[in-house]
Amino acid sequence: MKHESLLIAVVALIVGLLGGYLVFSISTAGKSQQAAAPIPSGAGSPTDYTQRIAQAEKIVAQEPKNLNAWISLGNDYFDTEQTQKSINAYGKALELNPNNPNVLTDQGVMFRKVGWYDKALANFEKASQLDPSHLQSLFNAGIVYSVDLKQPDKAAVYWNKYLALDPNSPTAMQIKSMMPPAAK
Repeated sequence: MKHESLLIAVVALIVGLLGGYLVFSISTAGKSQQAAAPIPSGAGSPTDYTQRIAQAEKIVAQEPKNLNAWISLGNDYFDTEQTQKSINAYGKALELNPNNPNVLTDQGVMFRKVGWYDKALANFEKASQLDPSHLQSLFNAGIVYSVDLKQPDKAAVYWNKYLALDPNSPTAMQIKSMMPPAAK
């Protein structure tokens, strides 16, 4: 009986050690897989942004033709209000793929932020030519004309295109409230 108890204790100890080793191995493997995964973008804490930016900067330094890394870097600079860095990162992405309406629009928003309205409008126009149903470029072109350039009639051209595609969204309601009565 004494030997059986000792044997059970030893087996339990070995099973416990193996189980702990397996759990540790699985959790470590998951972390190394996470490090190799694409860089997520979007909302996060300042530490998250700092880490993602550092990671993306490292990737583009090693792989200057990595389109996704340039876009992620541009997005994180955008979200952290590093306007000129965002413009530059989006510029690198557009060198690799000049026909991406989302990147054109995001870079256009950054152009607007620094007061380069002509460049912003050129980006929004190209984005909407590439994708006539690209709502964000239509909305932003209208914003530049209405808010920045005080040309509501030109804004109405873009906003009416937007409203034809999406007449009932919250953004559509915002557009309707900003348009002059004659343009509706």
